[in-house]
Amino acid sequence: MTATTDSIPPPATGSPGSPDDASLAAFGYRQELRRQMGRYASFAAGFSFISVLTTVFQFFALGYAFGGPLFVWAWPVVLAGQLLVAACFAELAARYPISGAIYQWSTRLSGPVFGWFTGWIMVIGQVVVTAAAALALQVVLPPIWSGFQLVGGDPTPTTATGAANAAVLGIALLAVTTLVNALDNRVMSVVNRVGVTAEIIGAALIVVLLFTHTEHGGGVTLTTGGHDGMAALLIGSFTAAYVLIGFDSAGEMSEETHHPRRTAPRTILGALAAAGVLGGLLVLGGVLAAPSLTDGRLATEGLSYVLTSSLGDGVGKALLADVALAIVVATLAIQTAGSRMLFSMARDGMMPCSARLAKVSPRTGMPVASSLVVGVLAAALTLLNLASPEAFLAIGTTCIAMLYLAYAGVTGPMLVRRLRGEWPTADGEGRDELGRPLFSLGRWGLPVNVLAVLYGLFMVVNLSWPRAAVYDPAGGHWYFQWFTVLFVGTALLGGAVFLRRRTRAMGAGSGASAGAAVGT
Repeated sequence: MTATTDSIPPPATGSPGSPDDASLAAFGYRQELRRQMGRYASFAAGFSFISVLTTVFQFFALGYAFGGPLFVWAWPVVLAGQLLVAACFAELAARYPISGAIYQWSTRLSGPVFGWFTGWIMVIGQVVVTAAAALALQVVLPPIWSGFQLVGGDPTPTTATGAANAAVLGIALLAVTTLVNALDNRVMSVVNRVGVTAEIIGAALIVVLLFTHTEHGGGVTLTTGGHDGMAALLIGSFTAAYVLIGFDSAGEMSEETHHPRRTAPRTILGALAAAGVLGGLLVLGGVLAAPSLTDGRLATEGLSYVLTSSLGDGVGKALLADVALAIVVATLAIQTAGSRMLFSMARDGMMPCSARLAKVSPRTGMPVASSLVVGVLAAALTLLNLASPEAFLAIGTTCIAMLYLAYAGVTGPMLVRRLRGEWPTADGEGRDELGRPLFSLGRWGLPVNVLAVLYGLFMVVNLSWPRAAVYDPAGGHWYFQWFTVLFVGTALLGGAVFLRRRTRAMGAGSGASAGAAVGT
C-alpha cells in the first residue's frame, strides 16, 4: 500500500464486489470485518458510546459539587463545541470510511508519524473510557439493591468501600462485554440496538418525570451554591465533556456498515445531537426536581438520589435498572470502538504483536485478540480504584482529556489542509457509493474548523489542569492531582520509544515505508 496524504481520494469505481467493498479496496484494504450494520445500528454505535444515562448519572454529582446549579449552563457550551468537532468528522467520515477512524483520518491529513501518535493517544483513551464506563455500575446497582454492594460498607463511589466495590462490579462487566465482542457483530449489533432503544425510552421517561416533579424554579440555575462563578462553569463542564464524547464511533464501524460514506456522517451528527438534547434535559431536570439543593446529597449521590427520593423507590429503582442496562451497552460499545482502533493500527503493522491483533476470526468476523486486549487493559485500570477513591475521578477526567487531544489531532491537520487550499472545493467533493454528493460543510468549513480546534485545545487544558481541590481533595495523593498530565506524558513517551525501536529494527527507510502503509 502507498501513502497518499497529499490528496483527498474519490470513491473507487469499477472495482469488483459491492460498492462498499470497492470503496474500501480503493484504500488498499480487503473486506475482512462483516458488513452487516444498517443506519440505526450505526446510530446506536455512536449513541451507546455517548450513553447519556451512563455518563450523566456517573458525573452529575461532580458537576454539582463544584459548580452548584450554575453548572447546567456549561452543557450547551460544550454541546456547541462538540457539534463543531462532529461536523468536521462528518466530512471525514464521508471521505475515509475506514475502521480506526481517528487514526486513519489523522494519518491521511498529516502524515504517518503524527497520525500514529493520534491513534496511539486515541486507543489508550478508549481503554481508559472503557474502564471508566464499567466503574459506573457502582452509581446505580447498590441503590437498586444493597446486595450489589459486595465489598460491604458505604456504597458511595467516593468512599473506600464504594470505590473497591466499583472495581469488582467493573471487572465482572468487562468479562461479559469481552465475551460478546468475541462472538459475532450480529450479536453485538442486536445488543446495541436493543440497549439504545431502551436507553432512549428510559431517558425520555426520566426527563418527563423529573419535569413533572419539580421542586424549584428555573432561576436556581443562576446560582452557584457558594462557588466561584467561573470555576463553577469550568469544572462543571467536566460533566458535559465526559458525556459528549464517542460520537465518532459511527466512523469507527464504517467497515461494518452498509453505505458508510452516506450513513456515518448522518449518524455521527445525529447521535451527538440526540444525546446532547436528552442529556441537557436530564441535567436541568435533575436540579429542578431535587428535594434539596443544600443537604449535600445531590453532590454525592447525584441523580440516583433525585430519582429514588422524588419518584419513590419503586419507580426510581425501575428507572435505575434501565440506567444499569445503558451502562452495560455503553461499556460494550466503547470496548468495541477501542478494539476496532487497535485492529486498524495493527493491520498497518503499527502496534506491538500486530499480526495477532490484526487477525479477524473467520468464524465470527471479529478481531478477537484486539477485543481481549482492550478488555484486559481496562480491567487492570479499574484496579486503581482499590488504591484510592480519587482514582475514579482521575480515570474519568483522564479519558476525556485523551479523547479531546486525539480529536485535536484530527481537526488540527484538517485546518492546515484548508488553510493551504488543499481541501476539496464544491466541484471536487466526490460522491458516495450510491452516486450522491458527499457530506460537505461548504463555505462554512473554515470557520467551523477553526472554532473546533480552539475549543478542543481549550478543553484539553481545562481538563488536565492539576486542581488539588478536584483531584486530591483529601491531600496526600499528589499523583492523582497530576494524574492526567502524567498519564498523557507517559503515553506519549512510551509511544515515542516504541516508534523509535520499531524504526531502528526495520531500518530507517523500511520503517518509514511501513509507517506510511496506510494509503489509498
